[in-house]
Amino acid sequence: MTDVALPMWCRLVRADNPGPMTLDGTNTYVLRTGDGNVVIDPGPWLEEHLDALMSLGPVSVGLITHHHPDHCGGVDLFRDLTGGAPVLARDPAASGADAELPPHGQRLDDFGLTVLDTPGHTADSVSFVADDGESVLLFSGDTVLGRGTTIVSHPDGDLGDYLASLELLRTAVPGDALLLPGHGPLRAGAVGVVDEYVAHRLQRIEQVRAALAGGARTARDVVEVVYADVDRALWPAAERTVEATLVYLRALG
Repeated sequence: MTDVALPMWCRLVRADNPGPMTLDGTNTYVLRTGDGNVVIDPGPWLEEHLDALMSLGPVSVGLITHHHPDHCGGVDLFRDLTGGAPVLARDPAASGADAELPPHGQRLDDFGLTVLDTPGHTADSVSFVADDGESVLLFSGDTVLGRGTTIVSHPDGDLGDYLASLELLRTAVPGDALLLPGHGPLRAGAVGVVDEYVAHRLQRIEQVRAALAGGARTARDVVEVVYADVDRALWPAAERTVEATLVYLRALG
């Protein structure tokens, strides 16, 4: 699935739900600990996928990066299959989790993970950092993908928050950290990938400004100009990001 070498305690299990928004499918990560496996993003309700997770050993806890169903739609079945392992998320009500994650910057003591609030793609988006003393892994959910770019899912998502989250990730891990995204391939050099995301998003903001100056009035107008070379199947998602950009530009005055 990837050319990036993961430490022995971390496994990638990819759900069979490929598509324009999910790329090759949802990436679920299984971290082996002395107290049982930690599962990041159990994924959609796909029995074969969840069975594959269970085959890797007893599960102690599930963690959710955000509430979109391709990441947590199978949480009820996951809970049943694990015999009631707790599931944690930033917004438990939205994602079907049992309890809220610890605050930003705190470690999940039993699992060696640090929780980072990285809103923007959605209001409840979080990332996780694992550091075993030899490797640093950044589990970025949909905040940063392994290929292409993500959407700022207006009105839940917020562009100002998203830019701030990218800036946070730039300093949260060393440059040689591994990027383990919610979709797409794993990437070496996580900070470099985040830098690419920042540059792309700033470029898109300027393109939206130019489209508005050229007479565009609605988000759809902007999409037809700025995303003219993008597959039209992705235009609805692009329109949500443009809506978020328009809100951001209006706030700037």
